[in-house]
Amino acid sequence: MELKSFRVSNFRSINDSGDIDVSRITALLGRNESGKSNILRALHSLNPADGFKALTPIKDFPRHRKLSECQNQTPVVSSTWTLTEYEQQRLAEIWPAADGVSEVTVNRRYDEIRTVGIAAPESTFDLNAIKADARKIDAAVKAKAAKLTDDIKADLERASDTFLAGISVGTTAAKWAETATPILAALRQALATADTELTEAQDRRIISLEEIAESIPQREEAHKKARKWIIDHLPKFIYLEDYPEIKGRQDITQFIKRKSEGREQQSDINFEKLCKVSGLNPNQLHELLQNNDQETRGQLANRAGAVVTSAIRKRWKDRELKVRFNLDAQFFETLISDPNSVYDVEVNLDERSRGFQWFFAFYIVFSADTEGGNADGAILLLDEPGLYLHARSQGDLLRHLEGDFSNQIIYTTHSPFMVPTHKLDWVRTVNISENEGTTVSNDPNGDARTLFPLQAALGYDLAQSLFVGANNLIVEGVTDFWILSAVSAYLNECGKVGLHEGLTVTPAGGAQKVHYMVALLTSEQLKVMVLFDDEKDAKATRDDLVKGKLIRSDNVIFVSEAFETAPAEADIEDIIDPDIYHALVIEAYAKELESKKLELNDRIPRIARRFEAAFSTLSIGFHKTRPARLFLQKMANDPSSVLPASSAGQFERLFKAINATLEKGRA
Repeated sequence: MELKSFRVSNFRSINDSGDIDVSRITALLGRNESGKSNILRALHSLNPADGFKALTPIKDFPRHRKLSECQNQTPVVSSTWTLTEYEQQRLAEIWPAADGVSEVTVNRRYDEIRTVGIAAPESTFDLNAIKADARKIDAAVKAKAAKLTDDIKADLERASDTFLAGISVGTTAAKWAETATPILAALRQALATADTELTEAQDRRIISLEEIAESIPQREEAHKKARKWIIDHLPKFIYLEDYPEIKGRQDITQFIKRKSEGREQQSDINFEKLCKVSGLNPNQLHELLQNNDQETRGQLANRAGAVVTSAIRKRWKDRELKVRFNLDAQFFETLISDPNSVYDVEVNLDERSRGFQWFFAFYIVFSADTEGGNADGAILLLDEPGLYLHARSQGDLLRHLEGDFSNQIIYTTHSPFMVPTHKLDWVRTVNISENEGTTVSNDPNGDARTLFPLQAALGYDLAQSLFVGANNLIVEGVTDFWILSAVSAYLNECGKVGLHEGLTVTPAGGAQKVHYMVALLTSEQLKVMVLFDDEKDAKATRDDLVKGKLIRSDNVIFVSEAFETAPAEADIEDIIDPDIYHALVIEAYAKELESKKLELNDRIPRIARRFEAAFSTLSIGFHKTRPARLFLQKMANDPSSVLPASSAGQFERLFKAINATLEKGRA
């Protein structure tokens, strides 16, 4: 069975969470103290691995409400489950009325009762049809009674009246059957006492009612078995709110003694799971110690360390760590080392970082449980997983949950690095307010603090998407990116020279940010080129980048490469025909410039700067994005109107210079 959705109510900070859709992996995103943990705790109570039990109103009922409002039947969790094809077939075998049912509901209350809903039609029970048949039977019986002597007549008529009144009682099929069976038997007895027989047609009506009344308890028994089967096959919930304790030094002798006496501690249980994952048997290790067979013990420990090391390296991406198990008399030690560090020193697990201890314990416990253990097929409820991990390790953990588990997983987080940006339909936002309490939205919404991790994750993901290209051309601003991309695409379509298809154009967000963008991309071992506007500050930035050894000077291109005779200064906008750019500005600012006259200073070398100065004189702000956006629209609809042959030739010249620099770097 797969959990499709659930709803929590009347539990701690939750009055009514609303319906929560569940995916294979579901992320509950919310700020601290928003009630995320309460959602998991309530869901966990539906079918915990350690056994279903009643809830405690004093502890679990919302504190801001009167305790008298909480009754045994007060609802806490309602859930909807999707059945596999095999489960649908099996359910129909137990209860034929459930044939075709693909979803069931399971709900819990405050007491130790769970209810199961199976939306199967009860087509054989039609109370209105029963009433109609009963009236016909009553009429037939009274017609027979009319022919009898007074005493017998009166007795039979009373029996028929009792039958007619009682046969209609019952709000459900089961309750109807409880009263119908003795009433039908009483009518039969009255007819026999009066020595009267009904017609064959009327007798068939009574037989039909008797058969319905007899079959209902059988169906109810099958229905009961079907509900029990669903509860028995409901996946267990395993709730983890902190990392399980695994000791770095375990006394095997004391462990075996505690286990034999039924005094196992949680750390003992987790030690057993470590042994299961590594392929070790504590009893065997103890016996080998008694027999003084240190060689075999050492070989087993060595193999176990290699097994766990291999598994951990697949999932812990920070560094290639090595796990070694050391057997010192009755003591079992878990030692961790970093073979790639300057000093390859082994450190006991207890002395490793809290983040690594969390990851190690998490992997061991769930690997042991999900491979034929208690968590096989369970739904994992993880409260703030990876809280102590480094940002990148949190990303590794998220990939681990997605790729290495088949279980459904519901986890809470407020970390941007645990937000699945590639699967935003997995995200549910958790909000809290004084009036409504904790609520959950299947669509990302909420206050700024709730949505901040999502916003941060999307921003980080957007930044990471810059690294998809092995070859990158950094430009100063977004308008440069727009213009170059539009013209390049058009020229390539026309069979002329555009930018190389393997080149990723990346806007830095301003000239002052070019330095940081270059450093960011080069740190990822990517090829980086920079296209600068040709002006004094840009040349100074170029010199700083070269001196800082972030980029070679021949990987820097200036816009002036577009011109046969290089101007003193030039922006991307200067490659566009001046008259066309002037027309774009006038059209883009038609409303602001109405009845105003622009006076451009031709001594200002760059055209965009000329318009900035002219607009400033009129106390109007000028933004290059507006004419650039209009340029894009016209390039899409009528490119020749904004890109005459002369401008196209200049862009081609610039693109050839950029492509030549790219090819030179590849050689």
